Amino acid sequence: MLKYRYIYGPVPSWRLGSSLGIDLLSQEEKICNFDCVYCQLGPTKKYTFERKTYVPVEKVIEELGELPETNIDYITFSGRGEPTLAANLGEAIKAVKLVRKETIAVLTNGSLMGVDEVRKELILTDFVVAKLDACSPESLQEINRPAKEIEFGSILEGIKEFKKGYHGKLALQIMFIENNKEEINKYIYLANYIKPDEVQVNTPLRPCNVKPFVKEDIFKIKNYFISACKEINVVSVYDERTFKDIASISDEDTLKRRGKVKS
Repeated sequence: MLKYRYIYGPVPSWRLGSSLGIDLLSQEEKICNFDCVYCQLGPTKKYTFERKTYVPVEKVIEELGELPETNIDYITFSGRGEPTLAANLGEAIKAVKLVRKETIAVLTNGSLMGVDEVRKELILTDFVVAKLDACSPESLQEINRPAKEIEFGSILEGIKEFKKGYHGKLALQIMFIENNKEEINKYIYLANYIKPDEVQVNTPLRPCNVKPFVKEDIFKIKNYFISACKEINVVSVYDERTFKDIASISDEDTLKRRGKVKS
């Protein structure tokens, strides 16, 4: 079996169907500007706010060319850290679109969406899932524990500004844990302020030290959003779905990036 360094999966994803991952960071240690309390990759040992090139785009395209024929819905930029920290994200998106027909997605923590260049790169995609676990500067510090350069207002206004010029699908992913369970009305307000196409009600089901909410509680939160966000599609991690039976090109590499193979 070929050894892939920069692509992983495909995985059955509750958000994306069958998804092949591209990791433009691909380092042994997580590269991130958050240290989320629920992260399945463990603590962030070294924060970074600087965008750098970690993986040559031609190497990613080379691996995609070696990929056996497989039935996937999305090619998703994600991996061991925050994908917008890769300075060549836009270049990579353009290159992948030249050689693959699948829909292109990015999973981001939203931390750099206040940066014009990052928004311009994300506009090249078909689907952006932006994390919004915090509803205030205080909860950002408590849940996401960001690098000192990151401000809540920049994240919020960056996502809102991005939505104005984006012709793809924008989803807000909100991770509900004990820390923010009493703030649902604030999240509903923010969802209606940003006006994404979709809100994804999540809770940490991958291996970590934070206890997830049970299905009944998540469905209750989902219904609050449905009632209050009339023009926004609302989904949850516990919704029933049918997944394609697809084999991962490397379970080991998938585990390194996601904490588990199945979504």
